[in-house]
Amino acid sequence: MEKGSIDRLIINSPYDEPSEHWKYHRETRSFSRETGRRPAGYVVASESSKAFDDPGQFVEIPLVNQIRPRVSSWRAQGYPGVSGITKRLLEYWTDPETFELRRFFFCQLEAIETLIWLTEASPADRVGIDIPSDGGDFMRLCAKMATGSGKTIVMAMLIAWQAINKATYPQDGRFSRTVLVVAPGLTVKNRLAVLDPDASNNYYESFRIVPSALLPKLRQADVLVHNWHALSWETEEKIKKKRSVDKRGPKSDEAYVRDVMGNLSGRQNILIINDEAHHAWRLVDSSRPKGLAKSDIDEATKWVGGLDRIHRSRGILTCYDFSATPFTPSGNKTNAESLFGWIVSDFGLNDAIESGLVKTPRVVIRDDAVPDAKTYRSKLYHIYNDPEVKDDLSRKARPSDPLPDLVINAYYLLGFDWRETAKDWASAGLKTPPVMITVANRTETAARVKYAFDTNRVRIEELATSEKTLHIDTKVLEQAESTVEPIATPDVDEHDGPDPSDFGLTKKEQAELLRQTVDTVGQVGKPGEKIQAVISVGMLTEGWDAKTVTHIMGLRAFSSQLLCEQVVGRGLRRTAYELTEHVDPKTGQVKHLFDPEYVNIFGVPFTFLPHETQEGVIPPPPRPKTIIEPVTEKLEHEIKWPNIIRVESLYRPRLELDWKKVKALELNASDTAKLAELAPMLAGKPDISKASQIDLEKLAREFRPQRIIFETARDIYDQMNPNWAGEKTHLLVQLIRLVEQFISSRKVQLVPSSLQNEPASRQLIITLNMAKVVQHIWEAIRFQNAEQRVPVFDEDQPIRSTADMRPWYTGKPCEYTLRSHINFCTYDSTWEASEAYELDRNPVVHSWVKNDRLGFEIFYIYRGIVKKYRPDFIVRLRNGRTLVLETKGQDSGIARTKREFLEEWICTVNEYGGFGKWSHDISFDPGDIKDILVRHSR
Repeated sequence: MEKGSIDRLIINSPYDEPSEHWKYHRETRSFSRETGRRPAGYVVASESSKAFDDPGQFVEIPLVNQIRPRVSSWRAQGYPGVSGITKRLLEYWTDPETFELRRFFFCQLEAIETLIWLTEASPADRVGIDIPSDGGDFMRLCAKMATGSGKTIVMAMLIAWQAINKATYPQDGRFSRTVLVVAPGLTVKNRLAVLDPDASNNYYESFRIVPSALLPKLRQADVLVHNWHALSWETEEKIKKKRSVDKRGPKSDEAYVRDVMGNLSGRQNILIINDEAHHAWRLVDSSRPKGLAKSDIDEATKWVGGLDRIHRSRGILTCYDFSATPFTPSGNKTNAESLFGWIVSDFGLNDAIESGLVKTPRVVIRDDAVPDAKTYRSKLYHIYNDPEVKDDLSRKARPSDPLPDLVINAYYLLGFDWRETAKDWASAGLKTPPVMITVANRTETAARVKYAFDTNRVRIEELATSEKTLHIDTKVLEQAESTVEPIATPDVDEHDGPDPSDFGLTKKEQAELLRQTVDTVGQVGKPGEKIQAVISVGMLTEGWDAKTVTHIMGLRAFSSQLLCEQVVGRGLRRTAYELTEHVDPKTGQVKHLFDPEYVNIFGVPFTFLPHETQEGVIPPPPRPKTIIEPVTEKLEHEIKWPNIIRVESLYRPRLELDWKKVKALELNASDTAKLAELAPMLAGKPDISKASQIDLEKLAREFRPQRIIFETARDIYDQMNPNWAGEKTHLLVQLIRLVEQFISSRKVQLVPSSLQNEPASRQLIITLNMAKVVQHIWEAIRFQNAEQRVPVFDEDQPIRSTADMRPWYTGKPCEYTLRSHINFCTYDSTWEASEAYELDRNPVVHSWVKNDRLGFEIFYIYRGIVKKYRPDFIVRLRNGRTLVLETKGQDSGIARTKREFLEEWICTVNEYGGFGKWSHDISFDPGDIKDILVRHSR
């Protein structure tokens, strides 16, 4: 029976096999509660549909659905065929009295039962079960388990089952007591140390994995936990490239195994456990999956390649893979669906949500601002996809550069909700705060977010506590990866997080302390106890399992749902595991279930599970392409230019504004979200009936006019302060005066105009558009008060040239050039074609180039947003002058703004010197180019 809403999301006990599941119906946009377990599989976006509410397509995992009923029948029969030790362990693990207070989850038991069944069940029971190979010579078996469902405990069960059997039956070749556990990084490696039976905090005793009588046999196991980096080696190709005298060849497999396995290098038939195994996949040919970084390929191939070397030298008994997202990148021709073919058990995210094992992700479904023009979704759903945000966050910027207004708008909403959550937690007596995590696209963006938090640009004062904000520096953490032994943790102040400088630590020790802080977020008495905000570039994708995450902000591109699930997975771990009695309204049956917990998500377009295949779609034949590239034979026509990322101004002591020259700033209320609705996601679809609201009208009361004026002036002060030669207080006083005049004038125009007479709404809209206001006033001050302009060059490439352009292919119309360093000129219009022809033959022109993928960009500000302007042509005249030429059919406000910033750029370059004389002009008609060239050649 279909229902418009889900009355209770959690419908299954975590300790029993799921007996029901929710099913979504696209036609009615409703859910029905279906009897029976959800089949193993995953939902992907429909390849034939780009609809806003795409229902998706269910893809079954046939092997798992074939194995499940056989394991269930085998379980019901009492596990026939297994050894005495295995029978004892299985009965112990499933005894409800032994584990009355903390039983194993059903998904954990099913995973270990499946792996045991594949090894010990009667061959007759396994007839027809064909497990595909990954292309290597050893067997891989994968347990797919959702993040937060307890994979590490299953690994401990696996090691106990294997090691105790081997100790009891030393001649049985199905078992091994030598185990190599491979992790994707130091964070995961440290977390997996609990798998060593000799560790003080090992899981076998903490979770009573084995009866106490079997602990002596378990301790005969030898468990080695490594980073995948330990499996790396130098290839013959890399050794040949060495410039040093040392030209020793690559290590033999024998020497390699001795290095990797250490004291265990003499053992045979080694058991391998790969955690986060989606990093370990093999390329079957030399093709590189599209869009995949070389570092990812190196990790995957070195990981699997290292296991191949161990197998050749010592033999791998079985390789057990564990992952929530066991997908390989598209491009692997042996697996068109990019899903591990050797998955033998599956307990996915939807199953985990319905059993209450993880938090339910809630994403933004709508708000009161204008939605995205392409998808009709809230812009907060995938913030980075907004063109203005993408351009701004993709550029090199200083920490003090204001964040785009949409980002600040999102932080207002998410921060306000986080603050309310923090108050609730404090009232309940919790010792640790809720945590908001931000995943940014680049280091500069993370630094800007940290600066915005520390200086209260987000206007949530509780977040403006720098010692409680953890900014994860990628380079520092990479240094920590090489740390062999953890350092002793210093005592942590009761209220503040650790400051490494307080302890006189070395850089390496500081890096390790940072990692310990990261690893202990939300843990009482540990370095990360008081952390409430974590800002990272890409370091939270795995191994980080803080239970106190309640809010997630995504400020990066999410090109695949695999990445979405990995990021969302960092916030899915529950905080409480107490059962509550619930009466099922349908059957009257009493069930003991977990209460739901939620994580609120902005900016992560979390809908379907990963899928990257184009299987079944025949691509059209490629159109003919022309290669566009610099030509060595025409090097005389190379054009160079200064690569300026910004222009800094030295200001006169007294700041004045001619208000007649200051442009008006229009702020549209529909551009900002003041009210956002979030809904829980299941099977990739929102349950609209459970939508909750975040309303900023309450926050509006906190913004008084004087506070807005002061904070706007402060933000402009941050931009001007580095280049202000006078007394700093005098600068701030002048800025407050100018900002007050601007905000109280008619230069700020609100749409709709009725908001001008609503003070609270007006203050809120100005506050939510603070970056626009700051940039607008700062632009006016710069242009009217600059005494001298100083260029700031790109540190990595201060001078660029036509020779730097990388070859690319185009299907656009293009024509061969005579006086351009680039072989062809592409045309976007017949006008451009006409002007290109004139540039190629006019006697005053020495060289020219179409500015297409050259990297010649002028940064400018329009309506408070930082944008990139790419003029059409660069022309070097025979008189030595360089002309920047733009073709423009009609003049407009944005065109005039571009001209102002281009004029500033030209003046700056000419004042700086060393690049010759530069000028600029605009062609408003195809016939005026000759006059323009003559004018600038005089």
